[in-house]
Amino acid sequence: MVSSAQQGTLGHKQTWLLPLLCLLAGGALIGISTNLAKYAGEIGLTPLAFLFWSITGAAVILFIYALLRRELPPLNKSILSYYFVAALVSVAGSNLIFFSAIPHVGASFVALIISLPPLLTYLAAIVLRIEPFTKLRALGVIAALAGAGVLAARKFSAPDASVFWIVLTLCGPVLLAIGNIYRTLYWPANLSASALAPGMLIAASGLLALVNIVPHYSLAVPMTGLLPLGVIVLQAFVFAAQFLLLFLLQKTGGPVLLSLLGAVGAVVGVPIAIFLQNESPPEGLILGASLIALGVILVTYGGVKMMRAEQGSVSE
Repeated sequence: MVSSAQQGTLGHKQTWLLPLLCLLAGGALIGISTNLAKYAGEIGLTPLAFLFWSITGAAVILFIYALLRRELPPLNKSILSYYFVAALVSVAGSNLIFFSAIPHVGASFVALIISLPPLLTYLAAIVLRIEPFTKLRALGVIAALAGAGVLAARKFSAPDASVFWIVLTLCGPVLLAIGNIYRTLYWPANLSASALAPGMLIAASGLLALVNIVPHYSLAVPMTGLLPLGVIVLQAFVFAAQFLLLFLLQKTGGPVLLSLLGAVGAVVGVPIAIFLQNESPPEGLILGASLIALGVILVTYGGVKMMRAEQGSVSE
């Protein structure tokens, strides 16, 4: 028989293990995604076309997944509002900024900048009383932000720096942080991650289709061979897994832990950009990446301690 102490230990492990696995896997997919976006540009796919068709493909994949689980996205006025707002800040707006900026600032820099939301998310979560203040987690998000700040400052000081694209890229994390908080505050009651993810991606696909109206933006895919289509399909599966894990992490780990997806993505995406795509290492890479890694460790460990304390108080 399993003792109550052993059951408690098992419960603690299950409480923090799932969010940690979602964080590591989801972050790794973000790092892969930024590099796929750079490669897509090199084979003739525009940022809008690549993003639209891969998001649409991911929406189809997740819709089928939800259908098989009998968890189809519900359709009513409040749910539709949730889908479109979440889609705008979390998917369409932020990713269009990042994918458009990659040819100008590099995949490694974008992967690192995606690690910026933790401080913004943490501050908002404290102000809105979504999470209690803890010194350990605060230190973690500050460390992650400092690491990204070092890299951004070095990028600005480069002689060939594109100030417009650097500043625009820095707007992306603001949208991501807003999305983290919005999805937490307005998560529809009694709905699972597999039901919400396809609805958000379908809404994002619709928003991106509207961008096609703007001059010089096109959804056309070059029909020079199967390679562009293959990259889109691969990105669709990456997006499907990435956003499903995003909702699972949000439900189990909260908005601050969720915001560290970008930090993990940086740790994965930068080496891929450097060693597989022949990008020059960003200035300050070692210091910046070390601070980001430290931030992930501190926030994750702080979250584990907080969960254990809450469970201990409940059991008493």
